[in-house]
Amino acid sequence: MADPLKIVSPIDGKIIAEREPTSVEQIRKALQCAITAQSSWCEKPVSERAVYCRKAIDWMLANADELGREIALQMGRPIQYAAGEIRGLHERGQAMIDIAEQSLETLVLAEKPGFNRFIRREPLGLVFTIAPWNYPYLTAVNSIIPALMAGNAVLLKHSVQTMLCAERFSQGFQQAGLPEGLFQHLHLDHHNTGILLKQKELDFVTFTGSVAGGSMVENALAGSFKSSALELGGKDPAYVREDADVSYAVENLVDGAFFNSGQSCCAVERIYVDQHIFKDFVDLYIAQVKQYQLGDPLDPATTLGPLVNTAAVQRVKTQIDQAVSLGAQSCIDDADFSNSDGLYFAPQVLLNVDHSMEVMSEESFGPVIGIMAVNNDEEALHYMNDSPYGLTASIWTRDETKAIEMGAKLQTGTVFMNRCDYLDPALAWVGVKNSGRGCALSSLGYEQLTRPKSFHLKCVE
Repeated sequence: MADPLKIVSPIDGKIIAEREPTSVEQIRKALQCAITAQSSWCEKPVSERAVYCRKAIDWMLANADELGREIALQMGRPIQYAAGEIRGLHERGQAMIDIAEQSLETLVLAEKPGFNRFIRREPLGLVFTIAPWNYPYLTAVNSIIPALMAGNAVLLKHSVQTMLCAERFSQGFQQAGLPEGLFQHLHLDHHNTGILLKQKELDFVTFTGSVAGGSMVENALAGSFKSSALELGGKDPAYVREDADVSYAVENLVDGAFFNSGQSCCAVERIYVDQHIFKDFVDLYIAQVKQYQLGDPLDPATTLGPLVNTAAVQRVKTQIDQAVSLGAQSCIDDADFSNSDGLYFAPQVLLNVDHSMEVMSEESFGPVIGIMAVNNDEEALHYMNDSPYGLTASIWTRDETKAIEMGAKLQTGTVFMNRCDYLDPALAWVGVKNSGRGCALSSLGYEQLTRPKSFHLKCVE
């Protein structure tokens, strides 16, 4: 018998939940149940699917405080922010439901005498969503609601760290009266995840996680001709131009780097600042970072919680130590956060950094930021593109024309001006290079969850 799956809270190391992993026999049963349910679900009009999906996310919003507390217990986000993820889920889910009612309409072509021509978008069938722990609801809803709205059935495998979130999704759909089998969660270990990925009944896989995890998914699907969408993280840069509002940029870039303890795929992980405003920017930035309150995430006063596990701490610590050994200057003293210990890792700001240091080239996924001075836009572009990742990039300026001009040259999926670390559901969420492939959100997100079917009808008298 396989070992039970356990949620170990980063707050105090206590086990807060245990679940038996889903067996191979249970996987087979779930697949058959999903296929049966999807065969009739796909015949329902989009407007009827929307009723079920709205009820589910409305239930989750009504229980936001309870679900937020569970987020804090499972992955350590401060409770004052945790319920905000449920409000974000509701907003994003509503937007994707609204978008579906237009995106899934039949495309009727221009009139051609003697012919009737149109294109329908049909569901793929069965979608398997593999969701991470860092934003357990927001990352999952990106595929769950669109997949159901498109007429598919969904299987959800959540990170072991946030298994309770998968159960809450199921509870929400049960409360909505969604037909049995259309949405199911499976508590899977790595071995049985691999087995499920190889099942012929799957039609599409969406994965959010590490590059190594994405590689595992691709290897498992090799030769099956199944489609997948992979979001694999980033090393997202920000550039503060000389004409930027420095105070505004500092406020947002501190939050963009350290919210959720930096454990976000689209967190700002490196900052380039025009040399003429560099000192003013850095002084304000360091002062604001020191305002964080590191501590127990269940304390309403806490603004910075623990990292998720010891591996995360070691990754960040190794990057900081390597950078300092190569000449970087650390700007936060241990005395500034006297309660820093174990998973409770103090934020760090590094100066005198360069791209020979991992902190400026490899994903940190933690509370550390490197800040470099640059001479001009061209130098900033060079450094911003000098990365194996390409998820988002932000430009801080009053000149929109210049932001668009630079954005056209950035190797990234999203270009921000004067904001960062945000997903607008009306815009496509994509990555380039090692940040992944595929497209979530917006009307374009429905294209990967459906297949086009062309009708070419000739009328014969």
